[in-house]
Amino acid sequence: MIDLRNKLGIIFGVANKRSIAWATAQALAEAGARLALTYQNERLRENVEELAQSLAGSITMQCDVTRPEEVAQTFARVREEFGRLDFLIHSIAYAPREALEGEYLQTSREAFLTALEISAYSLTELARAAAPLMTDGGSIVTMTYYGAEKVVPHYNVMGVAKAALEASTRYLAAELGQRNIRVNAISAGPIQTLAARGIGNLTTMLKHHAERAPLRRNVEAREVAHTALFLCSALSSGITGEVIHVDCGYNIMAF
Repeated sequence: MIDLRNKLGIIFGVANKRSIAWATAQALAEAGARLALTYQNERLRENVEELAQSLAGSITMQCDVTRPEEVAQTFARVREEFGRLDFLIHSIAYAPREALEGEYLQTSREAFLTALEISAYSLTELARAAAPLMTDGGSIVTMTYYGAEKVVPHYNVMGVAKAALEASTRYLAAELGQRNIRVNAISAGPIQTLAARGIGNLTTMLKHHAERAPLRRNVEAREVAHTALFLCSALSSGITGEVIHVDCGYNIMAF
């Protein structure tokens, strides 16, 4: 059993009880970690605060990653409450719905910049703010998807953003390694989260994955969470800059 007692972490991206970020929060809390959870805006506040009540000693705060002042306030609060950080979970992604429909060729400049800022640049922004608090080293984990590597219908600009996210993972790992901070990405298979429902062909995608994956099923959020737990623990102390697929083996299949 992984023991994270006396470990402190922050999770970005908890939206509801079906999100990967929430499954990850539960796994980390069950291992003994104390957590800070962020929510994007007032609309999500009540939901996230209600979930956080089941996690002993957790705190919540608003943080819209497109607002530098909120990022600064978030880490100032973490420093005040925790004093340090041992891990950070980045589970944030967004693209305008119209950018996930039709042709990638028709992606607008605005939609492209929005997707890249929120889904990819935010990892760099949050890592920069977290690093000074990781005084004893630490682990940063982000969530990606196979659409970064191969063309997935209707994933469009999000695939480009995830490719940038994976490249950022490697560059950050190279630079932060000297501080004993590890940076890794988890490439999860499709899961029926609220965010995933924005992809037009999700039902078809889930069916296809279950039929083609070696394990003949779709991955569950708790399995992704357990991988994040491993990456936040000392058991993964020699792993950094990696994209770890948690997709029931789908990515190994050619056809």
